[in-house]
Amino acid sequence: MRVLVAGCGWLGREVALRLVARGDRVTAVTRTGESAARLCADGIDARAIDLATPGASRLIPGRYDAIVALQSASGRDEAEYARAYLDATRGVLESAGAAGASFVYVSSTGVFGQTDGSWVDESTPPSPADPTATVLVAAEQLVLDDSWHAAKPRIVRCSGLYGPGRTGTIERVRSGALALGDGDDTWMNFSHRDDAAVTVIAALDRGRPGAIYHASDAAPATRRDVVSWIAPRLAMTAPRRDDGGPAGGRRGAHRRVSATATRRELGIDLAYPSFREGLAPFLT
Repeated sequence: MRVLVAGCGWLGREVALRLVARGDRVTAVTRTGESAARLCADGIDARAIDLATPGASRLIPGRYDAIVALQSASGRDEAEYARAYLDATRGVLESAGAAGASFVYVSSTGVFGQTDGSWVDESTPPSPADPTATVLVAAEQLVLDDSWHAAKPRIVRCSGLYGPGRTGTIERVRSGALALGDGDDTWMNFSHRDDAAVTVIAALDRGRPGAIYHASDAAPATRRDVVSWIAPRLAMTAPRRDDGGPAGGRRGAHRRVSATATRRELGIDLAYPSFREGLAPFLT
């Protein structure tokens, strides 16, 4: 199978390596020449193309059986989100290689802004809570609207990604930025990089056009659970903050993400069913 991995960063590299290992012909697109060189060193055919620039669609080489779009924003403001998730995605979908291709767009469970601790699943309507989340929802709508492009789209929303090279949750506990205190019953949702990559590839292989899938582990955990489990493994007392600061009472999103339907439909067995199995190797 000929596969384009667009936006081949941290997660995209893992997806590309797994596709190459099973015999697919993979072309990766990344924003900078330095990133492309690193991917080439890994044995991945990589090109440096800024997909958000006008005319980028004409620079994407070849035709493909499948495309995975994993662009990420280089900043946290609305304009950077629009550039990465709207402009770049539009560029990929407008390319000649997208016609007839199975198209997996990797999104985020950040489209859900619930603050009541409720469950959300693949059928729950998005409820963006801020301008950047609104961009994420607009990007999903862009992809699913096949009235203007010829790809066969499906979406995979990832919960908080972590894994080799990305263990910020541990460091936040170590520094006290993630602490016990007001609001520590807030739910957190995780997905290990490897399980997310498996979900993306399963959606590519077996997903239904127009479907929405979730890459999230089987055990949402409260901030209290996370801090209380990590701290003793760092040989420290669980940090505490009761002043209502960032780790305290200013609650943002507070919801539990279910991916049960995704795992059932796509036949996925999680290697890391909770954050505990996933973070344990980084705490030894």
